[in-house]
Amino acid sequence: MAIMRINALGETPVLHARQTALETGLPAAVGGAGPVVIMVHGYKYQPGNPNHCPHRHILSLDPQHLPWRAPSWPRQLGFGLGRADEGLAVAFGWDARGTLQQAQLRAVGAGRALAQVVRALKARAPQRDIHVVCHSLGSDVALEALHRLPAGAVQRIISLTGASYQSRANRALQTPAGRTAEFFNVTSRENDAFDFLFERLTRRPVPGDRAIGQGFEAPNAVTLQLDCLDTLEHLGQMGHPIGLPERRICHWSSYMRPGALRFYKRLIRQPERTPLPLMQQVLPKTPARRWSRLLALRPLPGPMPIWQRI
Repeated sequence: MAIMRINALGETPVLHARQTALETGLPAAVGGAGPVVIMVHGYKYQPGNPNHCPHRHILSLDPQHLPWRAPSWPRQLGFGLGRADEGLAVAFGWDARGTLQQAQLRAVGAGRALAQVVRALKARAPQRDIHVVCHSLGSDVALEALHRLPAGAVQRIISLTGASYQSRANRALQTPAGRTAEFFNVTSRENDAFDFLFERLTRRPVPGDRAIGQGFEAPNAVTLQLDCLDTLEHLGQMGHPIGLPERRICHWSSYMRPGALRFYKRLIRQPERTPLPLMQQVLPKTPARRWSRLLALRPLPGPMPIWQRI
């Protein structure tokens, strides 16, 4: 079984196809070999909605156009190959429709449901590493789950242009589960417009709080600015080439950029090649200032040649 589809029904996790309780539907594959990778989508998706279902789009092995084309997260992360040790992909869906503030509130309940999923997986297969890959408001879901998990429950969280606040991330990483997890804060100045709207359309936990796209510091966290040429050069030297930025504004470049999902695959499957202390040491410690990309006068790097994409 390559993918297990689970949805948050309020604060309760249910299986996507049958809408049955999680405890009665965990497959035997949970006890197999390889990592468990939980994938959490962001804003505007809604499980079961024919036009917005994440299980038909980015969380599918063969994504449909809804309405735009996107890469398959599970396939790019190493699933669907039929290997005995490829692990288990968990596609976690939740209702992220409505206004941004409504979706942000529902992310709290979804995070509590996600914590139940992690606990159930750990109870069935305590020897397996669990990682979370999340995009946009999905990062808020993952951070909320940390408040309800024990130490060592999650190994790595890869947040892709996360829609969450710095104070919220810091509080989550100070929990028992948060202190033992490694947090990769993938950002880009391409996302500045979305961070700006997020800060103005949602309630800040504390006055003056900023989105994590502006970076934040924690002993077990690192910020990777994917449109920073120095960052891309360092990653390339470490054997993780990622395509150059092509747009000034884009909310999805953190997984649409050529090579990005392949890099996250290595973060999950070859953590010895990307030890967190090394990443903290070699990557720029402070992201570029907001709007620096949008207001840049110099020409943007051109798109990658087709032979490089291939």
